[in-house]
Amino acid sequence: MRVPLIVCATALVAACGCAAPAGAGPAQAAAARFLDAVRDGQGAAACALLAPEAAESLAEEEGGCASAVLRLGLPGGGTVRQVSVWGDEAQVRLTTDTVFLHRFARGWLVRGAGCRPDPPGPYDCEVEA
Repeated sequence: MRVPLIVCATALVAACGCAAPAGAGPAQAAAARFLDAVRDGQGAAACALLAPEAAESLAEEEGGCASAVLRLGLPGGGTVRQVSVWGDEAQVRLTTDTVFLHRFARGWLVRGAGCRPDPPGPYDCEVEA
């Protein structure tokens, strides 16, 4: 009896745990929208994708959030290396950046961006809530 290839491939992915975690696609897309807005010089659009606390912290800077987020010199997107989701929290690791997100009622919003590991602490982020 022949088993369709798609069934075998699906079973293999499920068995090895290689499937993306639930919510990974929307979290990854939100991180990409934020980084694209910054790259394209669309500060107001980038700020709209920030968690309220992160937007408020940048709003205190000269020129407000829209100007401040563009002055940070955040690295461009890069290639996605890993997406991890823990309930309403997510981490998108790219080759050039690590972005932390939280799932709000209106969707995934950025809590931290421009993040680099900072041993012995967890991460040092340019944008943080």
